[in-house]
Amino acid sequence: MNKDRLIDAVAAKLGTTKAEAERALSAILDEITATLSRGEEVTLTGFGNFEVSVRKARPGVNPRTGEKIQIAATKVPRFRAGKGLKEAVR
Repeated sequence: MNKDRLIDAVAAKLGTTKAEAERALSAILDEITATLSRGEEVTLTGFGNFEVSVRKARPGVNPRTGEKIQIAATKVPRFRAGKGLKEAVR
């Protein structure tokens, strides 16, 4: 399912227009993004947790030249599925 199909499904389930469903979905995604960019966690009970994880710096190899390089540390978003989501998927 892509974003357009999700918007259609939300609009049908709520009995609203696609435009209203798109604004609601965009607002949710924007708020999750803003919260993660501040380094905070987003917890949706029964669904899962969005959190920021730190990848340590590590050595690597350029596949094109074979040259050894240092890959810098970085922050990455992570998602851990909650119990309700895990049970629904099984």
